[in-house]
Amino acid sequence: MGQEEIMIRINHQMIKPEEFLHEISNKEQKAIVKQMETYSEIYEYQTVEQLKFELLFRTNTMKAARELNKSGAKFTTFRYAFCNKKYWDRLSNGGFLLKPGISPSVAILDILKNGKLYAFECSTAIAIVLYIAALYSIGSTRFDLLFDRLYLMDWQFDDDLPIHQKYGDDYIPGDVLHFNNPDFDPKQAHWRAENVIYFGDDKYYGHGVGIRNASTIINFLNKKRKPDAKKSAYLMRMITRPHYQSI
Repeated sequence: MGQEEIMIRINHQMIKPEEFLHEISNKEQKAIVKQMETYSEIYEYQTVEQLKFELLFRTNTMKAARELNKSGAKFTTFRYAFCNKKYWDRLSNGGFLLKPGISPSVAILDILKNGKLYAFECSTAIAIVLYIAALYSIGSTRFDLLFDRLYLMDWQFDDDLPIHQKYGDDYIPGDVLHFNNPDFDPKQAHWRAENVIYFGDDKYYGHGVGIRNASTIINFLNKKRKPDAKKSAYLMRMITRPHYQSI
């Protein structure tokens, strides 16, 4: 693809990144725009502010992933999941429901502060990362208003944090990506896949594996296969993203 093909459209007008990059001082955000520029996808926005909000949310997603990785929160299955009872009720399915009268922003940040009081599996970890990124992006007042009955469980998201999936390989830093492990060991079914936050430059955060490159995650998952396994784990051509413009 030639560099002259620009794939960002604002208010129905194709624009060149150099027209607005001077307004962006954050290096990670500039790198995201440059990554978007390399794909043949068209990224549409009503205003430059919408694009800037997405860039902010994406960098906050990576920040939240790094912080969760350092928090001391453990990896476990839904069956053995636990949480800080001061803020959350653990439900029988392994999900965490915010206690009445508790500030959602205080409770979600407690996972970073008191990580050792928490254990969950990788899809719940992704939800936690995206909620923390939302908090960092919109502030605690609006976050507390939108997510007053916060529920953390697998891929279940509040209507105010809409998530969509698409097939493709236009991976952008801040995306949620998925490693599939088709020949997983049935005795360790929780390793049938690993959901990750993509940082760019072949770096991914997955709860239970840490921040690693793709081959390390694939090697890890391949060790969790059934004895007669023939298929390797692999990075799927599937991308999960918040619907940034609705938030």
